[in-house]
Amino acid sequence: MKNLISRSVSKKKWPIVLASLVVFAGTFGFLLFEGSKKTVAMTLNGQERIVKTHADTVREVFDELGLEISSQDYLFPAKNSNLKDNQKIVWKQAKQVTIVKDNEKKTVWTTADTVAGLLRNQNITLKEHDQVLPKPQKSIKDKMKINIQSAFHLTYVDGGKKKRVWSTSTTVADFLKQQAIKLNTLDRVEPSLTATIKKNDEIHVIRVEKVTDVVEEPVHFAVITKKDESLANGKEKTVREGQKGLVSREFEVFYENGKEVSRELIREQKLKEKQDKIVAVGAKELDLQVSRGENETGQEFYVSTTAYTADCNGCSGRTATGINLRANPNVKVVAVDPSIIPLGTKVFVEGYGYAVAADTGGAIKGYKIDLFFPSRSQAYSWGVRKVKIKVLN
Repeated sequence: MKNLISRSVSKKKWPIVLASLVVFAGTFGFLLFEGSKKTVAMTLNGQERIVKTHADTVREVFDELGLEISSQDYLFPAKNSNLKDNQKIVWKQAKQVTIVKDNEKKTVWTTADTVAGLLRNQNITLKEHDQVLPKPQKSIKDKMKINIQSAFHLTYVDGGKKKRVWSTSTTVADFLKQQAIKLNTLDRVEPSLTATIKKNDEIHVIRVEKVTDVVEEPVHFAVITKKDESLANGKEKTVREGQKGLVSREFEVFYENGKEVSRELIREQKLKEKQDKIVAVGAKELDLQVSRGENETGQEFYVSTTAYTADCNGCSGRTATGINLRANPNVKVVAVDPSIIPLGTKVFVEGYGYAVAADTGGAIKGYKIDLFFPSRSQAYSWGVRKVKIKVLN
């Protein structure tokens, strides 16, 4: 009975023993398999990672990790390199970036960390005043767009003051914003705000100011003439003195860069009425003709003669004795030197006739007289002559 029980127990232990052997063999094999793996220290896009692998090449490691290597990526060592235990691998995935420089676009792949690094790799050198967006210190991101504007010289004239500056603007409006130039309501810009600008252009900012100017101005009176039969022809008499009026005028005035360019009257108010001057003008005809008298006697002598008209250069049209020659064109008048021939004296001039000494002249000195003629042609025709005259008593 004892042997039977012992055999029964032994039969029950064999499966357990076999199962244990299988587990032991599997564990041993697993440990042996894992122990034969290589240890790889990988830096993937800046992130460190330890990988255990049976891969023989760098490419196989990336295949195991499901990572695709592009020709633009940075990889060290090369993907076909044999893998060693404790191998170090550095991989930086390339990013696609669009560079727009002065409106010229190109797309590149880069493994640079920053915008500045990318520009160095692309041999793009920036000058002091050039503009880059995003800024050079910004990190590179996939599908990033980088704008580069090269600076150039511009001249602007603001309110008459000229200044030369560097600019990366493309339009006038953008330039004014870049220079912090603010426009007031009436100000204007040449060329227009939407105009495109280029190297060495000149932009004019015209400062416009509108003001109201109120001035008081005199109103000049008119001179009204009335004929008076009681006054001799050529005589004048003031009947009423004239007085100036006064008016207030309000103007809308525009200034450009401090200079007045327009003035428009918008309101007018009379402050004082003007009073016209009234002058009586003699209308009584004078007997200015000198006639031959009976038994005329007088002193005779020779004089040098010239001729003049009422419209001569510098002439007033009136004689020294007040005769209006323009109103009496046919009068016979001679200009004399009063120390030789007294004014008012009747004279007889050969070739001219009877006349009255009623005028003087700056050039009439001594034995010289000037004969009045109604027209220039007659005066020119007389010319200069030496004639005999008689001073009548």
